[in-house]
Amino acid sequence: MDKKAKKEKLIKQILKFGVVGGLAFLIDFIVYTIVLSLLDWEYGYLVAGFAGFTVSLIFNYLASMAFVFERKENADKKKEFAVFLLLSLVGMGINTLVLWLCVDVIYEHVHWVQTLTAAIFDLLAGIGIHIASVTDLAALIAKCVATGVVMVYNFISRKIFLEKKEDEPIEQTENELSTKES
Repeated sequence: MDKKAKKEKLIKQILKFGVVGGLAFLIDFIVYTIVLSLLDWEYGYLVAGFAGFTVSLIFNYLASMAFVFERKENADKKKEFAVFLLLSLVGMGINTLVLWLCVDVIYEHVHWVQTLTAAIFDLLAGIGIHIASVTDLAALIAKCVATGVVMVYNFISRKIFLEKKEDEPIEQTENELSTKES
């Protein structure tokens, strides 16, 4: 495959990844928002993050392997899911770390971020979008930041570990080999 064709293929793949990732994000964000609204606890945003991430993980695996990445020849689906799960757990760790950094470190300790978040909260309330508290808005903004960071990680790690490589030799089954030898 020439350079131009590889580039076009990669762009199409990134667009498909974006669509699947966007849908997974919506699932994640909706679950996150629902769980966050149900919990009145200081670290409820972390539990909400775990719940949203887990539900969207299942959708993301099924859609990514069906529409985005080319499966390795004769891939063992259990091993493939295990690798996907492991990569996703690392992604969840990154997601949780970014949420914590954004909310407990940056939002809680940087005055201008608190002021900006309060201004955004007031603006949203002024146009009829009601969020329970400024802290919840900070957690929602943090979720958007975390999602962007994890999206880049997910694409790169899945491309490296899950996708069939172009130069991979085609594995032949014993039946195919014995048919060719006869």
